[in-house]
Amino acid sequence: MTNTLEFISVPPKTGQPPKGLIVTLHGWGANAEDVASLSRFFNLPDYQFLFPNAPFPHPNSSVGRAWYDLRMENMYQGLVESRQQLTDWLQSLEKSTGVPLSRTILSGFSQGGAMTLDVGLKLPLAGLISLSGYLHQDVKSVKTQNVASLPPVMIMHGRQDTVVPLQAAVSARKFLESLGAAVEYYEFDMGHEIRPEMLELLRNFVIVNA
Repeated sequence: MTNTLEFISVPPKTGQPPKGLIVTLHGWGANAEDVASLSRFFNLPDYQFLFPNAPFPHPNSSVGRAWYDLRMENMYQGLVESRQQLTDWLQSLEKSTGVPLSRTILSGFSQGGAMTLDVGLKLPLAGLISLSGYLHQDVKSVKTQNVASLPPVMIMHGRQDTVVPLQAAVSARKFLESLGAAVEYYEFDMGHEIRPEMLELLRNFVIVNA
């Protein structure tokens, strides 16, 4: 485990200071390069993209990373450490980029979506996007920031997802709405994946909120 998060940065195509930041967290066993390849499809030339690597090596992959262990014998091991590292790293971004959290969108796929909902609810971010994600078991017992200032949330999930069942998205939506968060919720006829039509919705969410 490293002391800080390694990441890939994709600057605005305009050559100007970024209008906002878009941070995207990869899933279990993937890495920053996997999600960084999506940046060219977002069509957001005014924004800077940041793709951090999770701090732990994946147990079954030489190149994959993990935010925490998902094997039954070590379930959620590493979550506390990753939660703190990600929080500290996000809070350091304004100093390194000049962009405040109020213009930063945090997004993630699968395990990265779970980390987005976990850490993002406690920070004054511009918005949260969970793609095929879920809520951690202890999130409901964790005190979030003032409800009046919860960031808007977008949840997108596949109806045929066999890795993270659709019910995880439904539960997340209900919980977030119970907190008073503004939630945009979308279901797609697909499995555990990211489709082009999702990226268009993501783009619109970013433009409105960041």
